[in-house]
Amino acid sequence: MSNPIRLAITAGEPSGIGPELVIQIAQKEQPAELVVIANRNLLKERAELIKLPISLKDFTPDSTSTQHKPGELLILDCPMPAQSEPGRLSTSNTQYVLDTLDTAIHGCQQRWFSAMVTAPVHKAIINDAGFPFTGHTEYLQTHTQSDQVVMLLATHGLKVALATTHLPLRDVADAITRDTLKRTLIILQQDLKTKFGINNPRILVAGLNPHAGEGGHLGTEEINIIEPTLNELRKEGFNLIGPLPADTLFTQKYLADADAVLAMYHDQGLPVLKYKGFGAAANITLGLPIIRTSVDHGTALELAGTGKADDGSLTTAIQFAYTMAKMRTQNQ
Repeated sequence: MSNPIRLAITAGEPSGIGPELVIQIAQKEQPAELVVIANRNLLKERAELIKLPISLKDFTPDSTSTQHKPGELLILDCPMPAQSEPGRLSTSNTQYVLDTLDTAIHGCQQRWFSAMVTAPVHKAIINDAGFPFTGHTEYLQTHTQSDQVVMLLATHGLKVALATTHLPLRDVADAITRDTLKRTLIILQQDLKTKFGINNPRILVAGLNPHAGEGGHLGTEEINIIEPTLNELRKEGFNLIGPLPADTLFTQKYLADADAVLAMYHDQGLPVLKYKGFGAAANITLGLPIIRTSVDHGTALELAGTGKADDGSLTTAIQFAYTMAKMRTQNQ
Protein backbone atom coordinates (compact mmCIF):
# COMPACT_ATOMS: atom_id res chain seq x y z
CA MET A 1 0.00 0.00 0.00
CA SER A 2 1.38 3.43 -0.91
CA ASN A 3 2.31 5.79 1.89
CA PRO A 4 0.32 9.03 1.41
CA ILE A 5 2.90 11.14 3.26
CA ARG A 6 5.46 12.76 0.95
CA LEU A 7 8.37 14.85 2.25
CA ALA A 8 10.42 17.45 0.38
CA ILE A 9 14.14 17.40 1.17
CA THR A 10 16.28 20.42 0.30
CA ALA A 11 19.94 19.49 -0.17
CA GLY A 12 21.32 22.74 1.29
CA GLU A 13 24.69 24.33 0.54
CA PRO A 14 26.11 22.44 -2.47
CA SER A 15 29.72 22.57 -1.25
CA GLY A 16 28.78 21.17 2.16
CA ILE A 17 27.69 17.75 3.34
CA GLY A 18 23.98 18.23 2.50
CA PRO A 19 24.07 16.57 -0.95
CA GLU A 20 25.83 13.46 0.32
CA LEU A 21 23.55 13.20 3.36
CA VAL A 22 20.65 13.05 0.93
CA ILE A 23 22.43 10.33 -1.04
CA GLN A 24 23.13 8.39 2.16
CA ILE A 25 19.54 8.45 3.38
CA ALA A 26 18.41 7.33 -0.09
CA GLN A 27 20.16 4.03 0.60
CA LYS A 28 17.83 3.31 3.53
CA GLU A 29 14.18 2.47 3.90
CA GLN A 30 12.22 5.59 4.86
CA PRO A 31 8.83 6.06 6.58
CA ALA A 32 7.56 8.35 3.80
CA GLU A 33 8.19 9.06 0.14
CA LEU A 34 11.06 11.52 -0.30
CA VAL A 35 11.43 14.14 -3.02
CA VAL A 36 14.83 15.82 -3.10
CA ILE A 37 14.93 19.42 -4.32
CA ALA A 38 18.43 19.87 -5.70
CA ASN A 39 20.54 19.93 -8.83
CA ARG A 40 20.56 16.56 -10.56
CA ASN A 41 24.17 16.77 -11.76
CA LEU A 42 25.35 17.80 -8.29
CA LEU A 43 23.83 14.69 -6.74
CA LYS A 44 25.19 12.41 -9.44
CA GLU A 45 28.71 13.84 -9.09
CA ARG A 46 28.65 13.62 -5.30
CA ALA A 47 27.28 10.06 -5.39
CA GLU A 48 30.13 9.03 -7.67
CA LEU A 49 32.65 10.75 -5.40
CA ILE A 50 31.47 8.95 -2.25
CA LYS A 51 30.87 5.71 -4.17
CA LEU A 52 27.17 5.24 -3.47
CA PRO A 53 24.52 4.37 -6.07
CA ILE A 54 21.77 6.85 -6.87
CA SER A 55 18.86 6.68 -9.28
CA LEU A 56 16.94 9.94 -9.74
CA LYS A 57 13.42 9.99 -11.13
CA ASP A 58 11.69 13.23 -12.07
CA PHE A 59 8.93 14.38 -9.75
CA THR A 60 5.81 16.17 -10.91
CA PRO A 61 2.97 17.33 -8.64
CA ASP A 62 0.66 14.67 -10.08
CA SER A 63 3.22 11.88 -9.57
CA THR A 64 1.66 8.74 -8.13
CA SER A 65 3.01 7.83 -4.71
CA THR A 66 5.13 4.69 -4.93
CA GLN A 67 7.59 2.78 -2.79
CA HIS A 68 11.14 3.18 -4.04
CA LYS A 69 14.04 0.80 -3.79
CA PRO A 70 17.18 1.76 -1.83
CA GLY A 71 19.30 4.09 -3.92
CA GLU A 72 16.28 5.65 -5.65
CA LEU A 73 14.91 9.14 -5.13
CA LEU A 74 12.36 11.40 -6.72
CA ILE A 75 13.90 14.74 -7.69
CA LEU A 76 12.72 18.24 -8.46
CA ASP A 77 15.72 19.41 -10.48
CA CYS A 78 16.91 22.99 -9.80
CA PRO A 79 19.39 24.75 -12.13
CA MET A 80 22.73 25.56 -10.49
CA PRO A 81 24.79 28.31 -12.19
CA ALA A 82 28.27 27.08 -11.26
CA GLN A 83 29.81 23.68 -10.65
CA SER A 84 30.32 23.04 -6.96
CA GLU A 85 33.50 21.70 -5.42
CA PRO A 86 33.20 19.99 -2.02
CA GLY A 87 34.48 22.21 0.76
CA ARG A 88 34.82 25.37 -1.37
CA LEU A 89 32.08 27.97 -0.96
CA SER A 90 30.96 30.15 -3.85
CA THR A 91 28.53 33.05 -3.92
CA SER A 92 27.63 31.99 -7.48
CA ASN A 93 25.28 29.30 -6.17
CA THR A 94 23.50 31.30 -3.48
CA GLN A 95 20.40 31.93 -5.60
CA TYR A 96 20.23 28.19 -6.28
CA VAL A 97 20.19 27.49 -2.52
CA LEU A 98 17.38 29.98 -1.97
CA ASP A 99 15.49 28.62 -4.98
CA THR A 100 15.44 25.14 -3.42
CA LEU A 101 13.91 26.60 -0.26
CA ASP A 102 11.32 28.59 -2.22
CA THR A 103 10.38 25.49 -4.20
CA ALA A 104 9.90 23.42 -1.05
CA ILE A 105 7.82 26.15 0.61
CA HIS A 106 5.64 26.48 -2.49
CA GLY A 107 5.23 22.71 -2.72
CA CYS A 108 4.08 22.49 0.89
CA GLN A 109 1.65 25.35 0.40
CA GLN A 110 0.23 23.60 -2.67
CA ARG A 111 -0.05 20.31 -0.75
CA TRP A 112 2.43 18.57 -3.06
CA PHE A 113 4.34 17.74 0.11
CA SER A 114 3.23 16.92 3.64
CA ALA A 115 6.31 18.61 5.09
CA MET A 116 9.77 19.92 4.21
CA VAL A 117 13.10 18.83 5.65
CA THR A 118 16.16 21.02 5.16
CA ALA A 119 19.82 20.10 4.98
CA PRO A 120 22.23 22.80 6.25
CA VAL A 121 22.93 26.06 4.45
CA HIS A 122 25.85 28.43 5.01
CA LYS A 123 24.57 31.76 6.38
CA ALA A 124 27.79 33.71 5.76
CA ILE A 125 28.06 32.89 2.04
CA ILE A 126 24.39 33.82 1.52
CA ASN A 127 25.03 37.18 3.15
CA ASP A 128 28.28 37.61 1.19
CA ALA A 129 26.21 37.22 -1.98
CA GLY A 130 24.09 40.20 -0.94
CA PHE A 131 21.05 38.39 0.50
CA PRO A 132 20.19 39.30 4.13
CA PHE A 133 19.84 35.91 5.80
CA THR A 134 19.89 35.04 9.50
CA GLY A 135 18.66 31.46 9.20
CA HIS A 136 16.06 29.05 7.89
CA THR A 137 13.68 29.95 10.73
CA GLU A 138 13.48 33.64 9.90
CA TYR A 139 13.45 32.97 6.14
CA LEU A 140 10.48 30.63 6.48
CA GLN A 141 8.66 33.14 8.67
CA THR A 142 9.00 35.82 6.01
CA HIS A 143 8.15 33.62 3.04
CA THR A 144 5.07 32.09 4.65
CA GLN A 145 3.97 35.49 5.99
CA SER A 146 3.81 34.11 9.54
CA ASP A 147 3.41 36.65 12.34
CA GLN A 148 5.77 34.84 14.68
CA VAL A 149 7.60 31.51 14.67
CA VAL A 150 9.35 29.49 17.34
CA MET A 151 12.52 27.46 17.01
CA LEU A 152 12.31 24.07 18.71
CA LEU A 153 15.09 21.50 18.85
CA ALA A 154 14.08 17.97 19.75
CA THR A 155 15.85 14.74 20.53
CA HIS A 156 14.84 11.61 22.40
CA GLY A 157 13.57 12.70 25.79
CA LEU A 158 14.05 16.46 25.43
CA LYS A 159 12.46 19.35 23.51
CA VAL A 160 13.88 22.86 23.85
CA ALA A 161 12.18 25.92 22.36
CA LEU A 162 13.67 29.42 22.19
CA ALA A 163 12.12 32.76 23.12
CA THR A 164 14.72 34.48 20.89
CA THR A 165 16.79 32.97 18.10
CA HIS A 166 19.75 34.35 16.19
CA LEU A 167 20.48 37.58 18.05
CA PRO A 168 23.65 39.08 19.50
CA LEU A 169 23.62 38.48 23.24
CA ARG A 170 23.48 42.22 24.02
CA ASP A 171 20.13 42.43 22.15
CA VAL A 172 18.42 39.49 23.85
CA ALA A 173 16.95 41.24 26.90
CA ASP A 174 15.35 43.99 24.81
CA ALA A 175 13.78 41.38 22.51
CA ILE A 176 11.94 39.66 25.35
CA THR A 177 8.67 41.47 25.97
CA ARG A 178 5.40 40.35 27.53
CA ASP A 179 3.79 40.31 24.10
CA THR A 180 6.47 38.29 22.30
CA LEU A 181 6.86 35.88 25.22
CA LYS A 182 3.12 35.31 25.41
CA ARG A 183 2.86 34.64 21.68
CA THR A 184 5.85 32.28 21.84
CA LEU A 185 4.22 30.23 24.59
CA ILE A 186 0.87 30.17 22.77
CA ILE A 187 2.58 28.82 19.62
CA LEU A 188 4.58 26.29 21.63
CA GLN A 189 1.49 25.06 23.49
CA GLN A 190 -0.62 24.87 20.34
CA ASP A 191 1.94 22.97 18.27
CA LEU A 192 2.78 20.55 21.08
CA LYS A 193 -0.92 19.71 21.04
CA THR A 194 -1.57 19.56 17.30
CA LYS A 195 1.76 18.34 15.93
CA PHE A 196 2.96 16.13 18.79
CA GLY A 197 -0.35 14.97 20.25
CA ILE A 198 0.37 16.22 23.80
CA ASN A 199 -3.01 17.22 25.22
CA ASN A 200 -1.89 19.26 28.24
CA PRO A 201 1.79 20.05 27.75
CA ARG A 202 3.86 20.77 30.84
CA ILE A 203 6.35 23.48 29.87
CA LEU A 204 9.37 24.53 31.93
CA VAL A 205 10.32 28.18 31.45
CA ALA A 206 13.87 29.38 32.12
CA GLY A 207 14.67 32.73 33.64
CA LEU A 208 16.79 35.15 31.68
CA ASN A 209 19.31 36.05 34.37
CA PRO A 210 21.55 33.92 36.59
CA HIS A 211 19.49 32.30 39.38
CA ALA A 212 16.38 33.60 37.57
CA GLY A 213 17.24 37.11 38.73
CA GLU A 214 17.79 36.28 42.43
CA GLY A 215 14.66 38.16 43.47
CA GLY A 216 15.61 41.21 41.43
CA HIS A 217 19.23 41.45 42.63
CA LEU A 218 20.60 40.00 39.35
CA GLY A 219 18.10 41.54 36.97
CA THR A 220 14.43 42.41 36.90
CA GLU A 221 13.22 40.77 33.67
CA GLU A 222 11.80 37.83 35.63
CA ILE A 223 9.77 40.15 37.89
CA ASN A 224 8.64 42.62 35.25
CA ILE A 225 8.17 40.43 32.18
CA ILE A 226 8.44 36.67 32.61
CA GLU A 227 6.47 36.05 35.82
CA PRO A 228 3.49 38.28 34.87
CA THR A 229 3.28 36.62 31.44
CA LEU A 230 3.33 33.13 32.93
CA ASN A 231 0.67 34.08 35.48
CA GLU A 232 -1.56 35.48 32.75
CA LEU A 233 -1.32 32.29 30.71
CA ARG A 234 -1.81 30.06 33.74
CA LYS A 235 -5.21 31.69 34.19
CA GLU A 236 -5.99 30.49 30.65
CA GLY A 237 -5.11 26.90 31.56
CA PHE A 238 -1.46 26.72 30.54
CA ASN A 239 0.68 24.28 32.56
CA LEU A 240 3.81 26.41 33.04
CA ILE A 241 6.61 25.93 35.56
CA GLY A 242 9.00 28.80 36.20
CA PRO A 243 10.79 30.99 35.71
CA LEU A 244 13.49 28.53 36.78
CA PRO A 245 17.25 29.08 37.03
CA ALA A 246 18.70 27.69 33.82
CA ASP A 247 21.66 26.11 35.61
CA THR A 248 19.39 23.70 37.51
CA LEU A 249 16.39 23.49 35.17
CA PHE A 250 18.08 20.83 33.03
CA THR A 251 18.16 18.22 35.78
CA GLN A 252 16.08 15.10 36.18
CA LYS A 253 14.16 16.67 39.07
CA TYR A 254 12.50 19.07 36.63
CA LEU A 255 12.76 17.27 33.28
CA ALA A 256 11.21 13.99 34.42
CA ASP A 257 7.64 15.28 33.98
CA ALA A 258 8.27 17.99 31.40
CA ASP A 259 7.11 17.95 27.79
CA ALA A 260 9.23 20.91 26.68
CA VAL A 261 11.55 23.64 27.92
CA LEU A 262 11.42 27.27 26.86
CA ALA A 263 14.87 28.88 27.01
CA MET A 264 15.23 32.63 26.73
CA TYR A 265 18.05 32.61 24.18
CA HIS A 266 19.94 30.39 21.77
CA ASP A 267 22.97 29.44 23.84
CA GLN A 268 21.02 29.05 27.07
CA GLY A 269 19.09 26.01 25.91
CA LEU A 270 20.78 24.49 22.89
CA PRO A 271 24.14 23.46 24.40
CA VAL A 272 22.27 21.11 26.74
CA LEU A 273 20.07 19.76 23.94
CA LYS A 274 23.04 19.15 21.67
CA TYR A 275 25.09 17.58 24.45
CA LYS A 276 22.26 15.11 25.00
CA GLY A 277 21.41 14.39 21.39
CA PHE A 278 23.85 15.86 18.88
CA GLY A 279 23.61 13.89 15.66
CA ALA A 280 20.21 12.55 16.69
CA ALA A 281 18.27 15.80 17.06
CA ALA A 282 16.09 17.85 14.76
CA ASN A 283 15.43 21.57 14.40
CA ILE A 284 11.68 22.20 14.08
CA THR A 285 10.00 25.49 13.18
CA LEU A 286 6.72 26.01 15.04
CA GLY A 287 4.07 28.57 14.18
CA LEU A 288 4.20 28.01 10.42
CA PRO A 289 1.25 27.01 8.24
CA ILE A 290 3.49 24.17 6.99
CA ILE A 291 5.65 21.55 8.72
CA ARG A 292 9.40 22.09 8.59
CA THR A 293 12.22 20.16 10.25
CA SER A 294 15.97 20.32 9.77
CA VAL A 295 19.29 18.92 10.92
CA ASP A 296 20.93 20.13 14.14
CA HIS A 297 24.32 20.86 12.56
CA GLY A 298 26.05 22.99 9.95
CA THR A 299 27.53 22.42 6.52
CA ALA A 300 30.71 20.69 7.80
CA LEU A 301 32.78 21.81 4.81
CA GLU A 302 35.78 19.81 6.03
CA LEU A 303 33.81 16.56 5.66
CA ALA A 304 32.23 17.34 2.29
CA GLY A 305 33.11 14.78 -0.33
CA THR A 306 34.69 12.33 2.11
CA GLY A 307 31.69 10.08 2.62
CA LYS A 308 32.28 10.29 6.39
CA ALA A 309 29.38 12.61 7.27
CA ASP A 310 26.88 11.18 9.76
CA ASP A 311 23.30 11.21 8.47
CA GLY A 312 21.79 10.61 11.92
CA SER A 313 20.37 14.10 12.32
CA LEU A 314 18.81 14.14 8.85
CA THR A 315 17.27 10.75 9.58
CA THR A 316 15.89 12.16 12.86
CA ALA A 317 14.52 15.23 11.06
CA ILE A 318 12.77 13.00 8.53
CA GLN A 319 11.25 10.91 11.32
CA PHE A 320 9.96 13.97 13.16
CA ALA A 321 8.54 15.42 9.92
CA TYR A 322 6.77 12.13 9.19
CA THR A 323 5.36 11.87 12.73
CA MET A 324 4.11 15.46 12.71
CA ALA A 325 2.60 15.12 9.23
CA LYS A 326 0.85 11.92 10.27
CA MET A 327 -0.50 13.62 13.41
CA ARG A 328 -1.84 16.53 11.34
CA THR A 329 -3.48 14.10 8.91
CA GLN A 330 -5.20 12.29 11.76
CA ASN A 331 -6.50 15.57 13.18
CA GLN A 332 -7.99 16.80 9.90
